[in-house]
Amino acid sequence: MDHILVAKDVSKSYGEHPALSNISLKIPENCIYGLLGPNGAGKTTFIRIVNQITYQDTGSVLFKGKPLAPEHIAQIGYLPEERGLYKSMKVGDQALYLAQLKGLSRNEAKKRLKYWFDRLDIGDWWGKKIQELSKGMAQKIQFIVTILHEPKLLIFDEPFSGFDPINANIIKDEILQLKEKGTSIIFSTHRMESVEELCEYIALIHKSEKILDGKLSDIKKSYKNNIFNIGLELDRNADDFLKMIRDQFQVLDSQYDPMEKQLDFTIQLPSNNTTGILSQLSQQAKVNRFEETVPSANDIFIQTVNKRDNGK
Repeated sequence: MDHILVAKDVSKSYGEHPALSNISLKIPENCIYGLLGPNGAGKTTFIRIVNQITYQDTGSVLFKGKPLAPEHIAQIGYLPEERGLYKSMKVGDQALYLAQLKGLSRNEAKKRLKYWFDRLDIGDWWGKKIQELSKGMAQKIQFIVTILHEPKLLIFDEPFSGFDPINANIIKDEILQLKEKGTSIIFSTHRMESVEELCEYIALIHKSEKILDGKLSDIKKSYKNNIFNIGLELDRNADDFLKMIRDQFQVLDSQYDPMEKQLDFTIQLPSNNTTGILSQLSQQAKVNRFEETVPSANDIFIQTVNKRDNGK
């Protein structure tokens, strides 16, 4: 597997405070990589190092196999959480200025800006000042100038901040399109539902240390704990049936609808061998649902951080 960015034992301290402690990450090409962690974990420090805003104390960072260097800045696009547009400047003038800072000629910048302004249906904003726009409208402008020079690596820090659900979905679709065209993306957010929708790989940083990383689907499988949600159409006394189930298994939750004769319950099995319980249930009721609970990214985030904080 080719990697667009590789960090090896990267550390950074500010005085006595460690911001990153021996962080090693491998970010594959052409993927969306979730960089997660509580506030103050060290995510922003890592992003600043990649953008060469600051530098690591120890360790190394490779960009496409070569030591990260100033010439790589032209291949990176960064949308920070704290926006940096000039409020009194007109949208079009500002977009042209920022595009030229990224190396585009004025004519090429105009051509690309027209495409994106039309694509996002904001052509009539060209002559407005940033201060006249809502936070979400300004965010669209900053999104465009971040991706306009077609970088190999995009870094999005809370890209949906300020957007209503409709516009958040528009930007989400654009991010997925960029990935499909071959762009590699580092995605930093506290919105775990966005991680579920977008990220193929994740890394979790906590108190300056990496405590989890890998392919999200593999991580979720490793966190499964044999919990199953079961729905039965039950033509018998529900209390008696539940007592029988509780005598054999750990029942975490249950609910019975007498009108529908529907019993829903959640159990935790001692192993992932479901053949016996499924056969037993099928003999006594109609099984409408038998689903294993897969932990969400949010569940994994909370569980892993709490486990580290409690020293387990």
